[in-house]
Amino acid sequence: MADTDMLAQIAGLLGEPARTRILNALLGGCALTAKELAYFAGVTPATASSHLSRLVGGRLLVMEKQGRCHYYRLQSAEVAGAIEGLMTVAVAPAQDWPPNHHVAPALREARMCYDHMAGRLGVSLCDMLQRRHYVVLEDGGGEVTSSGERFFTRLGVDLRRARGAKRRYCRACIDWTERRHHLSGAIGAALAEVFLQHRWVSRIPDSRALSVTPAGHRKLGELGVADFRSRRLPNARPTGRLGNAGISLTAAGVDAGRHRLIAA
Repeated sequence: MADTDMLAQIAGLLGEPARTRILNALLGGCALTAKELAYFAGVTPATASSHLSRLVGGRLLVMEKQGRCHYYRLQSAEVAGAIEGLMTVAVAPAQDWPPNHHVAPALREARMCYDHMAGRLGVSLCDMLQRRHYVVLEDGGGEVTSSGERFFTRLGVDLRRARGAKRRYCRACIDWTERRHHLSGAIGAALAEVFLQHRWVSRIPDSRALSVTPAGHRKLGELGVADFRSRRLPNARPTGRLGNAGISLTAAGVDAGRHRLIAA
């Protein structure tokens, strides 16, 4: 199949609003059932089953059977990155300027982008890492410096495991709400895992959004992440849409201990 035909096939899968809502619901890195995805897509279970079959066939999702339940998740971190990238280039109509002003504050402040942190929190962390020369990011790629390795090790990040992951070790993504870089790749996922394990951030139920805990605010102050030294994140559940791009921002999630998949 020609590259243009393959691109058209993927575009066709993304062109249905219910399917984009399904994909967006899975951006939190959790595995969800068909019934749960039907709810977030706003369609009947039978319709959701048809959409899920097409998304699995298009290699955007994978299905895992556990007992009588079938769980669906994004096929890879690359799929998640592609969806976030489309959100970045989605153009809001002129009357909705400035872009994203109607995105719920909790989602814009801090959220999971599949398996790494995004929003203002992710961008502020990335700024600190670059300012202190712990990471060097350019042209979408990146590397961890020797001082950065010492920093991540002290923080509790398993660098050996991150290096062994079958994915890019360190890279940058343009955050679709902030239009600046946040840290992704294996090191970004490992950093998010540490923040969740230490309860510096917690998941907001039924959402991709994260809430910075009091301990998290103290830790961010210690790390020199100025934007979050004394701020408290809103707890409202995020809903909304990015202009008329057809990509729903209503994001699904489950609590941190339930079917959460960390990309290897």
